Amino acid sequence: MKGIGIVPNWKKKREVEAIITRIVTFCQQRNIQLFLPQSDELVAQEGVEVLPLESFVGKADVVIVLGGDGTILRVARQFSGSHLPILGVNLGQMGFMAEVEPPMLETSLQKLLDGHYKVRHRLMLSCRVFRQDRPVAEYTALNDVVISKGPFSRIVYADTYVNDKHLETYPSDGLIVSTPTGSTGYSLSAGGPIVNPALDVMIITPICPHLLHHRSVIVSSSERVSIRTLTRKDEVILTVDGQVGFSLQDEDVVHVTRAPLTTPIIQLQGSDFYTLMHRKLNKVIQREPERV
Repeated sequence: MKGIGIVPNWKKKREVEAIITRIVTFCQQRNIQLFLPQSDELVAQEGVEVLPLESFVGKADVVIVLGGDGTILRVARQFSGSHLPILGVNLGQMGFMAEVEPPMLETSLQKLLDGHYKVRHRLMLSCRVFRQDRPVAEYTALNDVVISKGPFSRIVYADTYVNDKHLETYPSDGLIVSTPTGSTGYSLSAGGPIVNPALDVMIITPICPHLLHHRSVIVSSSERVSIRTLTRKDEVILTVDGQVGFSLQDEDVVHVTRAPLTTPIIQLQGSDFYTLMHRKLNKVIQREPERV
């Protein structure tokens, strides 16, 4: 391995600086070049080259992301189409997408250098917004596409179709279309299932639906999910991966399909989806306050 790019979440500056120092020490002993993106927070370190983020492509063999799932989602979109594999080091709360916990950093890096890993290509979503039959916005998502009401809106009516066949008109606070990767995010909080990211499916989950039946629906990634928003004059927002927003108008149609791109995520030897889920969910149980 010739070079490793590091993308940190500088909001966690103290933890990030400690992790970067450990990575630098590990890589200097093995003559591996490190790259960091330009930032005002950056402290110069020997053996680290500072580059614009887009310059990582062609120089780095892998990108290590220091942060939580939100940081990984942002980096995945920034490098979409580059084929650079991502390894997440969890500095967030749950970190469902992060393979590595800080205590196992050096062990994990050694597995990476020894080639003891696989690259898993995660499904991404393509989202296009049409207004009066004309495209007005287009996005790519790794986690989910969410249609939700604004802070003062009433119930959102989401007229939902799969391959132009009417599925349901959901009266709710909104609707989530997620990938299996995103099944552990907002969809899970809204009552959706946890889905193995190896599966090629999309999950449709209503948010607080005003229906007696309100189960998620799982469809093939080869299908097209279309949502027509019936907003009247209420504020309704389209959100992509919880990070990019677009205001929808009445009768806008959102088409969600499988994207032509995937996100390559590194899975280290000895790790698998079910073991990871067990570890992450146990963190939730241990963090729950004691009931009196």
